[in-house]
Amino acid sequence: MPQLKTSFCASEAVLRVERTSLRVQQPASSQDMISLAMGEPDFDTPARIVNAAADALQHGFTHYAPLLGDKALCSALAADISRQSGYPVKAGEVLVTHGGTAGLAAAILSIVNPGDRVVIPDPTYSLYADLVNMAGGICIPMPCKTDLHWDLARLDNSLEGAKLFVFCNPGNPTGIVHSREEIESLGKLACKHDVLVIADEAYSDLVFTDRPFTSVLHVPAFAGRTLYCQTFSKSYAMTGWRVGYLAGPPEMIAAAARVHNTMNGSVNSAVQRAALVALTECRDDVRRMYAVYRERRALMMEGLAAIPELRLNEPEGAFYCFPAYSLPVPAIDIVALLREQGIAVRPGSEFGAAGEGHIRLSYAAGKDAISEGIKRLRQGLAGLR
Repeated sequence: MPQLKTSFCASEAVLRVERTSLRVQQPASSQDMISLAMGEPDFDTPARIVNAAADALQHGFTHYAPLLGDKALCSALAADISRQSGYPVKAGEVLVTHGGTAGLAAAILSIVNPGDRVVIPDPTYSLYADLVNMAGGICIPMPCKTDLHWDLARLDNSLEGAKLFVFCNPGNPTGIVHSREEIESLGKLACKHDVLVIADEAYSDLVFTDRPFTSVLHVPAFAGRTLYCQTFSKSYAMTGWRVGYLAGPPEMIAAAARVHNTMNGSVNSAVQRAALVALTECRDDVRRMYAVYRERRALMMEGLAAIPELRLNEPEGAFYCFPAYSLPVPAIDIVALLREQGIAVRPGSEFGAAGEGHIRLSYAAGKDAISEGIKRLRQGLAGLR
């Protein structure tokens, strides 16, 4: 391409993200590198989902879909959300998005004005802060307790004067699953402070506690003030398909749809038909992958427990462990040093200031990779002792 012949400066929205983003782009892993850094399932998408997409293409699903989403998929999603929440979900209360990422972007950019205060837990998924900064909002990090759960008194104080609270449950990077008491307390505080809520429940099918998972859909206090954000990526191993959805009050969905349709347009028609099959026919595939994750989780926890430099709060959901380490070295440097030992992990500082002194490991990897990765991690930390 020709060189730029005029002075160019990116928009202030881009510059705000560049100045503030904590997201880390790691180098591509070499063939001998063990990567426990990934945030996606290592399973292939179940065959019946792949076949459904091919069948949809053969039957003419090659044109633009409705802007809110394929009617059959939206209807099935509405039925599923109605079943969970106990109240009817109507047309216009569901938006199919280009993955959970575009859903979060549409949600945050449709709510946040310049100067609005947005509370996010610390540590948490770093995309939230990037999107708030892109919108010109002010991020208010809320440090979690040492067990990585919320400090409810601090949450109460943080929500004073805020417009929005954004969180994920189960948690990325922490692996925490918030109890019903925590979710109900959040609902009461959201009402008390008249705060809107975005609930990212991408990992809701990956919960390893004995207590039932509590969604915002199960708690009436969230109705009328909450956008529920979900994706097919994690439960169905469909990361590359880019299909997610939002559900919430029609006014909030309409605003999010305006952003999503302006930036993205409608989601691929055949992909939406594949997602419909995933939702309605593939619970056994979800259970099969869940059973494997449970085994991998136990293997990783056992290995991490034997490393003296680490302290691990038991991961309750998602597919992450988030151990704290005892060495006086910044997390970004720990990660670089571990790469020299042939293992890739993510620095806890990528997820907020309170994540410093932690690393994130994913057990969305095969058992052999986990075992060898833990071995290299132990050797690498011992060499820094």
